[in-house]
Amino acid sequence: MYTSPPLPLPSLDAFQDRIYAGDVLRFDGIPALTELVSFTRAFLEDAFSPHPPLQIHEHLSHEAQVETFSDCAREFGQLSEVKRLWQSVFQSVGLDPMAIARDRLRLRFQPHQSPGQIIRRAPSTATIAFHRDTWGTNLYAQTNWWTPIYPISVGRTMALYPTLWSRPVRNSSAAFDLAKVIERRKTGGRNSITSDEAIPHSLEEVAPALGVPVVIDPGTIIAFSGAHAHAGVGNETGLTRISLETRTISIADFRTGKGAPNVDGRALWMAPGLFRRVADGAKLEELVGMRGLEPYPLPA
Repeated sequence: MYTSPPLPLPSLDAFQDRIYAGDVLRFDGIPALTELVSFTRAFLEDAFSPHPPLQIHEHLSHEAQVETFSDCAREFGQLSEVKRLWQSVFQSVGLDPMAIARDRLRLRFQPHQSPGQIIRRAPSTATIAFHRDTWGTNLYAQTNWWTPIYPISVGRTMALYPTLWSRPVRNSSAAFDLAKVIERRKTGGRNSITSDEAIPHSLEEVAPALGVPVVIDPGTIIAFSGAHAHAGVGNETGLTRISLETRTISIADFRTGKGAPNVDGRALWMAPGLFRRVADGAKLEELVGMRGLEPYPLPA
């Protein structure tokens, strides 16, 4: 499923062309990523002391996990060292920080959940359902980045659905209103919307066998288009899965409309307001002369 190109890639165009064609790129041996993983482990081990991070669900109630994971993720994403290390990762791949914008730097938790266990769904603890990112944001110049912080397994990871790259999947994007989701978050707080409500979902049964679990070591990162279908794998392994993720956009490609194909997205809006230029934090919407949410011209 992966290809491992030599580093650095010759240009942003060369990188993005492969992403837009549906390639899943795997990168190893990036010193900045090794440093980022080590920094994140130290952050987590300090935050959860004296409990091991992978067993933290054994020591906190579900409600405590919801709040603790939310607070940790928010604090982590604002750390200057985290921003510096992510920028170094992008540069190591060959990307110019002035030419790309990024989404939030997410620290993701997926705690163990016993079969049949009923718990309140919350963004900080939920297993992300099957989706394409583009169903919600219409950002076809987007690249997703994902890496584990501790070792993972086929039962404690995410899965990609590469055979669905060019096959339409019936979904709820036409009824999804990102403007209303954002407004509810503003008025109700960060946990007022579950992950199921925050993204459109499939309206047809997708065979689980089509999902290819991502099993890579800490210190390895994959990059793939936001148009790729993907989902969290239900975690019944007895350990919490902890990973890092973010999304980038080629600013030039966004301006010109270049990107991955839209095979089945019908959402109302595109959302440049989610992204800031890596080099200086400038808002993508201001760089391209748009609002944070812009009406999306639906294809015929």
